[in-house]
Amino acid sequence: MKHANIAFFVPHLGCPHRCSFCDQRRISGAEEPPDPRQVEQQCREALAGLQGREAEIAFFGGSFTAIPRGQMTALLAAAFPFVRDGLCLGIRLSTRPDALDEEICRILKAYGVTTVELGVQSMDDGILAQNGRGHDSASVRRGVALLRRYGFSVGLQIMPGLYGDTRETIWSTARQTAQLTPDFVRIYPTVVIEGTKLAELYRRGLYRPLGLEEAVALCAELLCFFEEERQIPVIRLGLHPSETLEKDLVAGPYHPAFRELAEGRIFFQGMQRQLQKAGVPPGRVEFAVNPREISKAAGQRRSNLQKLEKQGWQVRLTPKEGLPPRTVRLIDRQSNRQHGEEETGPCI
Repeated sequence: MKHANIAFFVPHLGCPHRCSFCDQRRISGAEEPPDPRQVEQQCREALAGLQGREAEIAFFGGSFTAIPRGQMTALLAAAFPFVRDGLCLGIRLSTRPDALDEEICRILKAYGVTTVELGVQSMDDGILAQNGRGHDSASVRRGVALLRRYGFSVGLQIMPGLYGDTRETIWSTARQTAQLTPDFVRIYPTVVIEGTKLAELYRRGLYRPLGLEEAVALCAELLCFFEEERQIPVIRLGLHPSETLEKDLVAGPYHPAFRELAEGRIFFQGMQRQLQKAGVPPGRVEFAVNPREISKAAGQRRSNLQKLEKQGWQVRLTPKEGLPPRTVRLIDRQSNRQHGEEETGPCI
């Protein structure tokens, strides 16, 4: 059954810091937080149009568990009846790693919260300090352990390409994040938004964001690392498109279909590697692909097929049911066999 979020944004609400990268109003397009009446009304309207899809109520942006206690419980109280009455699966929210304690966890549990996402951003204490996060990596570990004790599903959000980041610190963050065994991760390559410290640093020549191709290549590796190597789902890769974000974007690797670019790169590398490994001469070639992933294998606007054609191969993609995700298999029609049977997918 398809899943849907009934989403509410609480920009900067409760957040004690203004991080180098952050302007939640521009990122989310939301200027003011919802009130309890709006939560109730929007939930009713959304549920009426979901047509049997399973839904969760989601509070994103800001630091939900750091807002004034009465305001937090009022928003949860407006959402909870929809969970209690079985109309929604639960409530999910995002917050800071250092905005959790035993009392807050008990409140969240009582109001039907099932999933808590922590804005980790980096597991390098130096990077966290340079970007004004106001917490350290130890806070992340404590927060995850506390959420686990109360039975919440835990998601972790990371931001490769922060001020001061290097490939080494990015991969250290990825490995330490995976060691915490979250139920899922979100990966948001850092972009420069108007009105932020990063925008100032960028204009002064003190910060260089990742380029789009650089970020796509890096995130393709991270996607393989989390999903293929560690079996941790990446439920979001790249910022969600919005008119406000696109209007106020200063620089950085933003693309409205960023995940599609990263997944396309994985498929391209898989096909290229198999062609080279098998010593296939230039000409017409054929790959078997799961039918649900034909467009990913072809690349955005068939870019993968065009790049391979420039290298001498005219590629045909043939749907084959039962192939694992991100798997391409080179077909040799003359010998009626498939190359690459030992490969589990392009990430290898």
